[in-house]
Amino acid sequence: MFKKILVANRGEIALRVMRTCREMGIKTVAVFSEADRTAPHVLFADEAYLIGPAPSSESYLRYDKILDVAQQSDTDAIHPGYGFLSENTDFAKEVTEAGITFIGPPASAIKTMGDKTMARQSMLLTDVPVVPGTEEPIGDVHKALDVAEDIGFPVLIKAAGGGGGKGMRIVESADMFSDAVAKAQRESQSAFGDGRVYIEKYLEEPHHIEFQILSDQHGNTIHLNERECSIQRRYQKVIEESPSPFIDSTLREKMGIAAVETAESCNYVGAGTVEFLVDKHKNFYFLEMNTRLQVEHPVTEMVTGIDLVAEQIRIADGQVLSIQQSDVTSNGHAVECRIYAEDAANDFAPSTGEILMLQIPDGTGTRFDGAIRQGMTITPYYDPMLGKLVCWAQDRESALNRSERALREFYIGGIETTIQFCRAVIQHKVFREGPYDTHFYAHFKSDLRKVLSTASEEVLLVASATLFQHQENLKQSSQGAHSSEPDRSDWVTGQLGRTRR
Repeated sequence: MFKKILVANRGEIALRVMRTCREMGIKTVAVFSEADRTAPHVLFADEAYLIGPAPSSESYLRYDKILDVAQQSDTDAIHPGYGFLSENTDFAKEVTEAGITFIGPPASAIKTMGDKTMARQSMLLTDVPVVPGTEEPIGDVHKALDVAEDIGFPVLIKAAGGGGGKGMRIVESADMFSDAVAKAQRESQSAFGDGRVYIEKYLEEPHHIEFQILSDQHGNTIHLNERECSIQRRYQKVIEESPSPFIDSTLREKMGIAAVETAESCNYVGAGTVEFLVDKHKNFYFLEMNTRLQVEHPVTEMVTGIDLVAEQIRIADGQVLSIQQSDVTSNGHAVECRIYAEDAANDFAPSTGEILMLQIPDGTGTRFDGAIRQGMTITPYYDPMLGKLVCWAQDRESALNRSERALREFYIGGIETTIQFCRAVIQHKVFREGPYDTHFYAHFKSDLRKVLSTASEEVLLVASATLFQHQENLKQSSQGAHSSEPDRSDWVTGQLGRTRR
């Protein structure tokens, strides 16, 4: 087993990986930018090394610096987390050639599945259904328009070398096509250093369903059932749950078989996710494969009881899967709410600043994967996700009720967050009923904003109560030390819980 693992990432995923490493008796190495000198993952690790300035292009994306740290620290393996270099073929190859174990799939699998057009080409050779679209990246815009017209509008323009909604555009008609392609190419180039994009048919009323898979180095592949990921904003997930309230056991079995076939088609090794679109008639289509750990992996962990990071590490160590497909069971229901530093009432505009107050919920079946603390500054340099609130219960209604309770207790003062947005979604009648699709936010935006407006008043009350308690604690502490209480009368609260001086 490995003695030391470098985590080539930051934030909540770096801390989450390190926690499992510590439980397994493995020492950890953190890398950090100048903006992250005192970040939680840096303070948690056994060793930490500065790798550059705040911009990720000068730090977390510099795999030459990361490899230097790995060799300097005598690291056995590197865990890439998600984002940054996690699906970078060159990084995986360089790590392996340096004699260090890459905790992820082989570079060949990343190349095949990490490139969306290559993945489509690969899947067309299997029995797995694929969404209609182009097999090659767009070269000639005029020829691409002909393809789009053959497929039929609306179509999606998507980044070939990345995901997360970046480089993606819905095109409703031919006159919008050229401009949408150009914008998608620019955004893709900026986000991934790869401006290639391709066309895919835009399905109406689609559900975004993904299957978690595990593959070892001995030819064994299993799936751990599905996650429903249809609550999205700007094509990025906000709330995920398992099991899906939309698919039935027959469809689940068919999609699980397709997910395993997808992994086997590229000789996959490690933890991965096969994503599908399912239309209202329950026809499913391969969307893409993420060759890494997903943000929403805790949902699967909560219903299966399987630590996916531990499985990744054991697989990379050459061990045989400890479970077979027949051993996989799904117990109860889990819901994950992603907490972003964004203003949901202002079209999810990014929010930065200092976290002045922090109250994280806990209780039975409640888990928060995060890397934030009071006094920490949220910068504009990285993804705005602060963490994930995951709640589990024996059934869906109970899990939703627990999530709503936990969100009500959750307070982050000083910046805007999506806490109240997630609460508004979970309270919504259509979400509660279960047949929602990826258009949920677009269809019910006005409903959600009304709830946000009402919720902001409640948040102000929570902020005031929290501030009052904070002042009382300071007063008692000050009196105990025979000193005077500093004047806090200039503290005020703003919309959606912002606190400022």
